[in-house]
Amino acid sequence: MNAPADAKRRAQELRDTLSGHDYRYYVLDAPEIPDAEYDRIMRELVELEKQYPDLVTPDSPTQRVGGLPVQAFAEVHHSVPMLSLANAFDDQELTDFDRRVRERLDTDGEVEYAGEPKLDGLAISLRYEGGVLICGATRGDGTTGEDVTHNIRTIQSIPLRLPGTGFPKVLEVRGEIFMSRAGFEAMNEAARKRGEKTFVNPRNAAAGSLRQVDPKLAARRPLEFIAYGVGEVQGASSPDRHSETLGQLKQWGLRVSPEAKVVKGVDGSREYYEKIAAKREQLPYEIDGVVLKVDQVAQQRILGTVSKAPRWAIAFKFPAQEEMTVLENVEFRVGRTGALTPVARLKPVFVGGVTVSNATLHNMDEIERKDVRIGDSVIVRRAGDVIPEVVSVVLSKRPKRARRIKLPKRCPVCSSDVVRIENEAVARCVGGLFCPAQLKQSILHFASRRAMHIDGLGEKLVSQLVEADLVHTPADLFALDTETLAGLERMAEQSARNLVEAIEKSKQTTLARFVYALGIREVGEATAGNLAVFFGDIEALMDADEEVLQSVPDVGPIVATNIRSFFTEPHNRAVVEKLLEAGVVWPKQNAAVSAGTRLSGKMFVLTGALAAYTRDEAADRIRARGGRVSSSVSKKTDYLVAGESAGSKLAKAEKLGIEILDETAFKHLLAR
Repeated sequence: MNAPADAKRRAQELRDTLSGHDYRYYVLDAPEIPDAEYDRIMRELVELEKQYPDLVTPDSPTQRVGGLPVQAFAEVHHSVPMLSLANAFDDQELTDFDRRVRERLDTDGEVEYAGEPKLDGLAISLRYEGGVLICGATRGDGTTGEDVTHNIRTIQSIPLRLPGTGFPKVLEVRGEIFMSRAGFEAMNEAARKRGEKTFVNPRNAAAGSLRQVDPKLAARRPLEFIAYGVGEVQGASSPDRHSETLGQLKQWGLRVSPEAKVVKGVDGSREYYEKIAAKREQLPYEIDGVVLKVDQVAQQRILGTVSKAPRWAIAFKFPAQEEMTVLENVEFRVGRTGALTPVARLKPVFVGGVTVSNATLHNMDEIERKDVRIGDSVIVRRAGDVIPEVVSVVLSKRPKRARRIKLPKRCPVCSSDVVRIENEAVARCVGGLFCPAQLKQSILHFASRRAMHIDGLGEKLVSQLVEADLVHTPADLFALDTETLAGLERMAEQSARNLVEAIEKSKQTTLARFVYALGIREVGEATAGNLAVFFGDIEALMDADEEVLQSVPDVGPIVATNIRSFFTEPHNRAVVEKLLEAGVVWPKQNAAVSAGTRLSGKMFVLTGALAAYTRDEAADRIRARGGRVSSSVSKKTDYLVAGESAGSKLAKAEKLGIEILDETAFKHLLAR
């Protein structure tokens, strides 16, 4: 039956589309669509040509293996064609493959298959003559590839001379060039730091690296090789099984997959697939399925090949980790530290085994780098349990009304200001004491031992208080009573009474602890101590501008901006006022007098146990008098305070000639 006109038009559209993508993939090393989308287009064309055989043309992508050789490289003719593999995407297609194999072999018994992970890289052929590497060539169109020997020689996992003896006069080794996950990430990170283009995925990176004209550039790329078979062999007989061939290649110094295994029948193949799928994310390299090959070479010869692929092998593909869909909108989520994360709202798409409708866009820098816009067709990736992410934009499909993504000026949760400090990728809500999205984290920090030290207020209890709508800011902690707390799950009356007492006790604190407890970004204990000494009270600190703040030791422009942004937010100032009204107090000090004491700027290190103070109490007293506290001894240390059972810090201080104070001398110094 001849094909109707609409089928002819559709077939030509599909051929043109596939040829265009082949050119981008094989020649330009710049694929635009994910493999799953390419496979769908190919399958539609295959089905159309199957329905109407008169549509099949010699130049149809269904009749070819791959793309065109790159003109910059010499051509290499493959004496044994490098065929591609037929794909199975579900259990039924695997079952059908096994049925066809058994029918052609005329057997009812289980066929043995050699299983290997399907590496997501670039197919390569290595020609050894007399055990010496003569040529390395890409697959190209399956018959003619590109000579990339100059780059192949730079790959450490490819031997330039086969070790041992007994190898054939001519041996063509077939395998995959790829990049490990770690190597790919390190290479991209280095490129980002240099302001250069990054690669989308390891496979694309491997292909681009192998086609470098300058082998010095290729040598800097983390390329690896794993062998999966042989092509032409002269001067020796081949083993009877594919699995034995892999073992022989390993003896000759060639790397083969440690996950390779011989299995029986369709059930064994299915079990092998599930086993590899379960450990997919733990493997050091990307795979997109498993390859199953009839293990007996004699049976392979009986089965033969079709024009495109061997009948004795199949690639059983995992659910696609990358898919194409439409970005319909972008929302901003606020994390527990106030960071705003842009979340892509997608047209639902099945990827990585689940339906995905949301994906992370990371931050505004990534949005700008990838030029992502609302309305774009995007490639979304999901690997294992990793949060799905938008990998790239299909620019050729960008609609005219695509809208740029803008960072909100106000927090979408609490309406506080959103600040993005220069040279920082992350934007943050500054309503730290007020924003519900940050509430649990801010309360836990506020109550921590080095802050307000509210003993017994742990993560589970904080979650209960927030979820029961009892606490909206840290100030609400001071309104809690025994009866209310005793009504919470797993909270007995005595425990409730103890917590109320701990909250009441925490009201007596120091200014340094209070400032640290507020959770201002990048204001740690040491900086909080310096601020307390410099300003003497909270009101002066809240009203200070950035210029004055930068006069404080260890406070630079970024920290000054964080402090000023925090206290400019009315919600935060209101919470501070409520805390003071609740009775939080500290010993008053005169900032000018404190800054002029003998300890101003002096560096202390505490070691051993003191009888009169805890380590934190001793540190508070030092900071209140203008001193600073470090955890390690160095040449910058002025005093080492040594209590009972002082350890290695004491020995180091003695070696450096640092003044050592016992507890009595320390008390005298504080008194002065």
